[in-house]
Amino acid sequence: MELPVRDLVERLATSEPVPGGGSASALVGAMGAALVHMVVDLTVGRPTADGHEEALAGIGHGAASRQSELLNLAELDATAYDAVVRARRLPRQTDRERESRTVQVTAALREATRVPLVTARAAAEVLGLAERLASIGNRNAISDVGVAALLAGAAVRGAALNVEINLPYLAHDEPVRAEAAAELADLVRIADERERGIRLSVAGRLA
Repeated sequence: MELPVRDLVERLATSEPVPGGGSASALVGAMGAALVHMVVDLTVGRPTADGHEEALAGIGHGAASRQSELLNLAELDATAYDAVVRARRLPRQTDRERESRTVQVTAALREATRVPLVTARAAAEVLGLAERLASIGNRNAISDVGVAALLAGAAVRGAALNVEINLPYLAHDEPVRAEAAAELADLVRIADERERGIRLSVAGRLA
């Protein structure tokens, strides 16, 4: 989180396993949340905000919370995948080593699946906030609501890919395997619907 943007982007471009797509997804989701919060701040206090104060306050609070959560998830995703890499590099010469390695790889993969799933949920919530803001936000900043939606939608889909790539490596009786697959389908479908609606709303207010 302390890296300058240029350093972060250059780090992403290396062959190092972290940070990767999961962290990138969480970061763009956080950027989407920040844009939602910005538009709320640009709307509050203006005549067009009359009658929407409570809704704007709720959207702003939600955006700030999701922004903080997604930034934290970017860090957690890097940590989770680093644990997978380390676990896979453990020795496996003896039965005991192999057993220990299997336990640690399984635990690391479970966490590396859980974190992007939470990221997808949080990014979907950002889309929900953008959807609510699209009709009441400052018209002069409505394009930023559209950008927020695009970023949040990308975060949902990117996080979903990072869950899906791990699922085959989890045991068939692992509860998160079936639950995650079903939830991802719903999250992506909802993201598609919300993003489409926001694009239409933004386009209408830009016209």
